[in-house]
Amino acid sequence: MSATPVYSVRDILEIERRCLPGARPPLMERAGCAAAGDAARLIESRPGPVLIVCGPGNNGGDGFVLARELRRGGRETAVVFAENPARLPESAARAYAEFLRAGGKTLIDLPPAPESGWALVVDALFGIGLQRPIEGRAREWISALNALPAPRLAIDIPSGLEADTGRVLGACLRATHTTTFIALKPGLLTLDGPDHCMEISLQRIGIEAAAQVPPVGHCVDTSLFSAHLAPRLRNTHKGVYGEACVLGGAPGMAGATLLAARAALWLGAGRTYACLLDPGAPSVDPSQPELMLRPTNRMPERPNAIAAGPGLGIGEEAEYLLRTTIHRDVPLLLDADALNLVSLHPALANVLKARQAATLLTPHPAEAGRLLGVSTDAVQTNRVAAALEIARNYRAFTVLKGCGSVIATPDGRWFINTTGNPGMASAGMGDVLSGIALALLAQGWPAEAALLCAVHLHGAAADQLVTSGIGPAGLTAGETIAAARGLFNTWLNTCRAQSPS
Repeated sequence: MSATPVYSVRDILEIERRCLPGARPPLMERAGCAAAGDAARLIESRPGPVLIVCGPGNNGGDGFVLARELRRGGRETAVVFAENPARLPESAARAYAEFLRAGGKTLIDLPPAPESGWALVVDALFGIGLQRPIEGRAREWISALNALPAPRLAIDIPSGLEADTGRVLGACLRATHTTTFIALKPGLLTLDGPDHCMEISLQRIGIEAAAQVPPVGHCVDTSLFSAHLAPRLRNTHKGVYGEACVLGGAPGMAGATLLAARAALWLGAGRTYACLLDPGAPSVDPSQPELMLRPTNRMPERPNAIAAGPGLGIGEEAEYLLRTTIHRDVPLLLDADALNLVSLHPALANVLKARQAATLLTPHPAEAGRLLGVSTDAVQTNRVAAALEIARNYRAFTVLKGCGSVIATPDGRWFINTTGNPGMASAGMGDVLSGIALALLAQGWPAEAALLCAVHLHGAAADQLVTSGIGPAGLTAGETIAAARGLFNTWLNTCRAQSPS
């Protein structure tokens, strides 16, 4: 099994260009019929007609094919199309003509809802090529469609959602279901995409995208790191699983350091140190006495991996400690204040870029903006591009956290994670993620696999908690540690069961 590819609009259009000549049946016919199949599934037990709103391009053509197929299946439809048919692209014009020949008719405005209500609303206004904000009548229609108490199916992508970024362009349909074609696009999976797409059905319409254009983006799943889920041998000891060190704990911020250290301990690090800047910090964690708490001048000499930043602060002592830590020849993860220090001190950034050992960066959008010298909004405008730029600039494996976290590698590959939920919007979640990744690094995982696994596992653990009734409101970072441990061991046990005897 391999991870699901994700393609940019440019690459999707190139795939279509390569497949269009001689395609039988034509791609629009395949797409419209595939969407009609999804629509039929959604209305199977719902009475009433289907409202289909078609736009001026090929997305509208898909809508005409869908409407024709639903009519052939005996379903009543109301098709809204207010454009000049003579201006339709060739394929869409052909779909429009076939719809009319099959007895279909179009309306020029949204009709009132029937007494029974609409069984389904289908959005075929604008597709993946949309670049400008939606205005005027189309904006009014989208607002009206969003207010209807019926399932809403978007064809390829909700109208108004930018396919490469997940940005809302002026207005956007809030679909309950989205049928997308050929391959997934970034905008479906990150930023505002998940809130507007909801349930996604990928219809490949007979095209093997990877055979046309090799993908550089993928969805994160366990296949990307399953090779490292090795079962533990019985004849083993704590030294095999590495020393993990968390550096942070400025006055008033020890909690962040302890969360990261506890996560590292619970995810299997052999020994875990929490090195705290606060001279008044405790020497033991009463709730987790297995942790070794130390002042920063007594950091272990040769840890297997270090995470710096949780609760570190940005003072002179923190800057000095980070500079000396960056010089260590071990895998290093930077989060929170460590990222802020790098953005504040160009000399630190230069040393970081020159590292030979693996570097992992875990910024949220504001921290990413500081690293790039741009605003948070600029980062969110194109999350994939921002993550790639940080990874390239700092020669670091990078996760840009947020809805649809984006993981980027220094060589230009990228991944979008689809686990996680709104309950993770609470303090300390980033510290736990750092601790999980640190534990894997300490156990000898390669940087890329460690980051992919940590991000995916952390989100999946939070999802598991919400499914069990814990959250999303009030879900705490500490609760995800135990859930992540349980799920990780499930993965390890699955690996053990599948390994040859």
